[in-house]
Formats: sequence, C-alpha cells, structure tokens
Amino acid sequence: MGSVLSLLGAGGSILTMPVLVYLFSIPAVEATSYSLLLVGLTALLGSIGYFRQGTIDIKTAIIFGIPSILGVLLARHYLLPAIPSEFKLGILITKDFVIMFVFSVLMILAALMMMKKNNPKKDDNQDVPKNKFALVMLEGLVVGGVTGFVGAGGGFLIIPALVLLAGLEMKIAVGTSLIIIALKSIIGFGGDLIGGFQTDWIFVFYVMIATLVGVLVGNFLSRKFTGEQLKKYFGIMVLVIGFYIVTEQIINL
Repeated sequence: MGSVLSLLGAGGSILTMPVLVYLFSIPAVEATSYSLLLVGLTALLGSIGYFRQGTIDIKTAIIFGIPSILGVLLARHYLLPAIPSEFKLGILITKDFVIMFVFSVLMILAALMMMKKNNPKKDDNQDVPKNKFALVMLEGLVVGGVTGFVGAGGGFLIIPALVLLAGLEMKIAVGTSLIIIALKSIIGFGGDLIGGFQTDWIFVFYVMIATLVGVLVGNFLSRKFTGEQLKKYFGIMVLVIGFYIVTEQIINL
C-alpha cells in the first residue's frame, strides 16, 4: 500500500482487502473494518506532502467529503447488516462471497481504468457542468457507499469525478482525493469501533510500520520508472488479482 501510494499518489487501498483476506486469513466482513482504518491512515500519510505543496482543494474536499462520509456510515450501519450471513439462490451464498465478489469486480474496473493510455486531465476548453456541485455530492455519496461496503478507498472513482465534474487539475485532484479518502475511511472505522468492533491494535501498528517502509521503497522506485509505466504495471497486477479473486470465489461456492 505504501509503495503504490508513493508511486502513484493513489491506488494502494485496492490491495488492502486481498492482503487482509488471503495473507492474514481475516474474514471478509471483519477485513472491511480493518481496511477502512488502514486505508484511512495510509491516505492521511500520503496527503501530508500535498498539504505542504498546497495542492489540496479544501472546498471541493468538503463538498465531496460530507456526502461521502454519509455514504460510508449508511453502508456500514444499514447495507452490510441487511445482507444475511447465508442465503440461497439455487446455491448457498455467503455474505463474505458477496463482499469479495463485488470487490473483485471493482478491482477489475480499477485496473482497466489505470491501464488506459489517456488518463483524464483538465482541459482548459472543457466545460464544467453547471450543476457540478450536485453531481460531485452525488458521486461522493455513491463512492462513500462503495467504501463502506467493501472497505476500499475508491480513489479510482474519486479522481475522475474531481477532474471531470469539479474541474480540478490532476495533481490537485489526487491530493484532494487523498484527504477525502482519509476522512471518510477513518470516520467509517470510528463508527465500527463505536459499534463494538474488536480491533487488534498491535496488528494495525505492524501493518502501518510496513506501510511506512513501503512509502520509502516507492519513493526510491519512482525515480526508476515513468508514471505511465507504473500505472500500466500496477494495472496489470490488480487485473490479475481481481480475476483470481472472482475465480476463487466462484470455485469455492
């Protein structure tokens, strides 16, 4: 997560759930809570450099962030609990399967977006929609719901929205997305904590130390590759992992 964050400015959170579920054998529902905390802390760490550079649009972060936080809380407290632990649709479906299947589809979509040669950039002649604030808020609500459901930061959805709907330049959009991800993820985890989630803080501490090391490694590697190369390689990796997860989940039904 740390390496990807420092290399690309975003995207590391998409790896959190697979690491928690497959490497640490944490059940998917529980992993979403840990993912919210880890993603939030990692994004907060990544946003420090953008704050120093002055490349965060606070106004847009508030407009996008408030409905996004609402979306997270609604998903955590209403959507997830509404899904039964097990139900039948011809075959037995578990809540863990639903979460991981939806997450794998999001991984595949994220990978395809990252592998595109032409990433969205601010066009001086591009007309920003007149109702941009309403669209940005709606996007924030949707992305917040996604974050709350699967525990991913949703940067691959936030950044295009900030560029295309809010009219931000790419660098400012990346910095703004990090602070949005940090706030909605940490607040979402806070809701779980209040709801009684038992957190292994020692585990969180070790993962964050590893993330800090990853940031340093990413800073070193960033001098070896271009941004387009990094996005392409990372996209391929996420695509492979996404297909592996969806295949593994279907086989284990």
